Amino acid sequence: MGLALYAGAALVVGTRLRRPALAESGARAVLAHFGFVTLAFLALEYALVTSDFSLRYVANNSARAYALWYRIAGLWAALEGSLVLWEWMQAGLGVVVLLWYRKRQPELFPVAAATLMGISAFFLTVLAFAADPFAPVTPVPPDGRGMNPLLEDTSMLVHPLLLYSGWTGFTVPYAFAMAALITGRLSEEWVLLTRRWAVGAWFFMTAGIIYGGWWSYHVLGWGGYWAWDPVENASFLPWLTATAYIHSVMVQERRRMLRIWNLVLLILTFSLIVFGTFLTRSGVIASVHSFTQSPVGYFFLVYLALVLLFSLGWVAARADRLRGQSELDSLVSRESAFLLNNLAFVGICFTVFFGTIFPLLAEAVRGVKMSVGTPYFNRVVVPTGLGLLGLMGVGPLIPWRRAGWASLRRTLLWPTVVALATGIVLAGFGVRRWAPLLGLMGSAFVAASVVQEFIRGAALRRTLAGEGPGPALLSLFRINRRRYGGYLVHFGVAILVVGLAVSSSYQKEREVQLRPGESLEIGRYRLAFERLSAVEGPTHTKVRAHFSVYNGHRLVGRMEPALRFYPTQQAPIAEVDYWIGLREDLYLILGSFDREGAWVTAKALVNPLVTWLWIGGGVMALGTLLALLPGAWLGSPATKAKEGDLRA
Repeated sequence: MGLALYAGAALVVGTRLRRPALAESGARAVLAHFGFVTLAFLALEYALVTSDFSLRYVANNSARAYALWYRIAGLWAALEGSLVLWEWMQAGLGVVVLLWYRKRQPELFPVAAATLMGISAFFLTVLAFAADPFAPVTPVPPDGRGMNPLLEDTSMLVHPLLLYSGWTGFTVPYAFAMAALITGRLSEEWVLLTRRWAVGAWFFMTAGIIYGGWWSYHVLGWGGYWAWDPVENASFLPWLTATAYIHSVMVQERRRMLRIWNLVLLILTFSLIVFGTFLTRSGVIASVHSFTQSPVGYFFLVYLALVLLFSLGWVAARADRLRGQSELDSLVSRESAFLLNNLAFVGICFTVFFGTIFPLLAEAVRGVKMSVGTPYFNRVVVPTGLGLLGLMGVGPLIPWRRAGWASLRRTLLWPTVVALATGIVLAGFGVRRWAPLLGLMGSAFVAASVVQEFIRGAALRRTLAGEGPGPALLSLFRINRRRYGGYLVHFGVAILVVGLAVSSSYQKEREVQLRPGESLEIGRYRLAFERLSAVEGPTHTKVRAHFSVYNGHRLVGRMEPALRFYPTQQAPIAEVDYWIGLREDLYLILGSFDREGAWVTAKALVNPLVTWLWIGGGVMALGTLLALLPGAWLGSPATKAKEGDLRA
C-alpha cells in the first residue's frame, strides 16, 4: 500500500517539479508494487495448491479431494482471494500503462498512473484491515470445508476472470479521463488513447455476463439463464453505462460533442463497478444486518462516495472548458440516434439499480424484508430494450449531422420490409404475444440493416477495386475493422434477442412424480423413469435418476439428472442433465426421491432456441475482437482516396 501511494505521488510531483530522479523512483515503485503483489498472489495460490489449512481462507475454500484446477480456482472463490486477484490485475495494469504510455504521453501519464495506484492502494487497504487472506486458523483442521458446491464447475475457471478483466480494464480509461481533467488537457486526446482499452474491457464484461448466463443455465438447476438476481445485476449495471459510453464517445470523436456526458458515463461505470463489488462482497445481499457486521461494506461505501465526489467535482470545476465545439444539427442524424441510445441505456440502468437496492432500503428503513421480482424489471426493461433494438437498426443507416427524408426512406425501406414480413409470417404461425413478436421483428430489422450495409460496402469495393464478392467482404474488415466489427456485434445482438424472445416466452415445463416404468411427456419427448443409483465421491454422495428418452416410439437417448449431498450443506445440490440443439433444449431436473427407489419427482423443460443466445454471444465476441485489431492496411496508394466512403 505504501509503495502504491509513493509511486503515484513520486510520479506526479517528480514530473511537476521537473525532478527526473523522483519521477524515476516512482516508476520503479510501480514495478516493485506489482512484484510484491505478485508474491502475495503466488503465496496464496501455493497455499491452496498444497492444502495449507493453517490459513483460514484455504480451510474455508479448498479440500484435499479437489482436483488441481479447483484448488487454483479457490483463489477467487471468496472475498479475500477475489480481492487479491483484483489487486494483482490492477497492479499489472499499472505496469502496462507505465511501459506503454510513460514516454508516449508524458503529460497525462503521471496523473493516470497515480489514479491507478490510488485504486490499488484502496484494495490493499481492504486486504490489510478488513479481508486478510493470510489470517491463520487454530486449531489447524485436517481437511478444508471446500468452496460453495455451486462453484465446483469448470466455469469457475473462466467466468470470474472474464468479469475481473473487464472491471479492471475499465480503470484505464477512467484514469486517463481523470488525468485529462486534472491536467486541463481536455481535448479528445485521452479518448483516442483509451478507445481500445474501453472496447477491450467491454468485451470481457460482455463475455462474462453471457458466460455467467450459461453457467446459471447448466449448473443452478432451475431451467433459466437470467433471474434479475442482485449478483447478476451487479455485473449488468456497469455494462449498461459502459455500452452507452462506447457509443456516445464516437460522437465526441467525430463531432467534439457530449464531452461532459462521456466523462459522467465513464465515472458512473467505474462507480458501478465499485458498487457491484460492494453489493456482492459486503454481505448486504443476505441482509443489511450482515452488512453491519462486515467492515468490508463500510470500506466500499466510503470509497464509492469519495470516487463520486472527487471525480464529479473535477467535472464541475472544468465544466466551462468542457463545452462541446459543435451542436446538434438535426433530430434526424446519427448523433441523435446515439443520444437516444444513451438515454435508453441509462434509463434501464436506473431501473435495474432501483430495483436492486429497494429491498435493502426497505429492510434498513422499515425492518421488513422485501423482494423485487422479474415482472418489475421486465415492465421497464423489455419496452426500452425493444426501442434500443430499433435504434440499433436505424442508427448505422443515418448519416452524421443531417439526413434527408428521401435518402432515409430509401435506406430504411429494405430493413422495414423484412421486419414487417417477419411479423406477418410469425402472426400467421400463431405468435400473438407482443413482446416476442416485436423482439423478433426488431431482430429481423437489425439483421437486415447489417446485411444491407455489408452488401452496399462490398458493392462499392467491387466497383473501386474490381474484387469478387468474397474478397470484397473481407476487404471491408481490412479497411474499417471498427465499423464492420461493430456491425457484426449488432448482428450478434439480433441473434441473441431471437433466442431471448422465444426461450423466455415459449418455455414448456412439467413436474410430476414417477414410479419405475412410468413416463413424463413434454413436447415431442417421452421420458421414462427406470431406476435410481447412488455413487460415493470424495466430497459428496451423488444420487442419480436414470431415464430413457423417446421421440414418439423411437429411443433417442438417456438422461441422468442427479442430486449431490455434501456433509457441509443442509440441502442437496441439483445436477441437471440437458440436451442442446438449435431448435430446442431438453432440460431434466431431479427434485426429490424415495430412498427405496419407489418414486422420484422430476421436472422437465423444453426451452426453445436457447442455443441462439450462446451463438449470438459468440458472434458479438467475434465482432468485438475484429474491431479491436490494429489499424487497417489500406492497400495501394491508387485506391486509398477512393475508399473514403467505406471509412465514413
